[in-house]
Amino acid sequence: MPIELEQFGAGVNAPFSLTELLLSLLIGLILSLALRWHFLRFGSTLSNRDALSDVLPFVLLTTILIITVVKSSLALSLGLVGALSIVRFRTPIKEPEELAYLFIAIALGLGLGANQVTATVAAGIFILAVMTLIKRFNTRNLGKNLYLSVTLTSTQPGKSQLDTISDLIGRHAVSSDLRRFDESANVLAATFLLDIPSTRTLTNLSNELRSAFPNIDIAFLDQNGMPGI
Repeated sequence: MPIELEQFGAGVNAPFSLTELLLSLLIGLILSLALRWHFLRFGSTLSNRDALSDVLPFVLLTTILIITVVKSSLALSLGLVGALSIVRFRTPIKEPEELAYLFIAIALGLGLGANQVTATVAAGIFILAVMTLIKRFNTRNLGKNLYLSVTLTSTQPGKSQLDTISDLIGRHAVSSDLRRFDESANVLAATFLLDIPSTRTLTNLSNELRSAFPNIDIAFLDQNGMPGI
């Protein structure tokens, strides 16, 4: 007995509703702004924070539009597969956390585009709440965590300068983690994630760095990316 595609809904085109689309876009806008705020407030990535946060609403809203239009026509869904097969995204994702936020934006867009509004909103709020608790729990356990960004102009920058900077940091910080290192002909730039016992440590560390390298530029940033010094 032949199996008809209509039995699985594959051959039936879902009706397109402009009202449902606008409602989904409105709810998606609210969720995307909440997701953007959450990334800026609790995200731990240092680079591309503002750029990625501005992209999240576009990703979520665009996903809603694609799913809403595609689900109304089987032909459009097949055409979308062919179109996406030739699209190449070249934007580098440097941190797994950035990929997680992008995936959340896409998932929320898929849910709203499929008219699963209640489930999508509930799941979105739950995911953001869980991520908030995790971020606050980690921050509370790690103590005071700051990013230290140093830029050194030298005629011969290299590993020796980086080792000296690392040694000076080790005298004051409980722990340190090199997150970024850039070197050009006469400029050395590095970013460390520090765990410090108190804010007074910052003054001592800054003084020692300036004593060793008079032409060094120093910037302390907290987990939210706001300048501390």
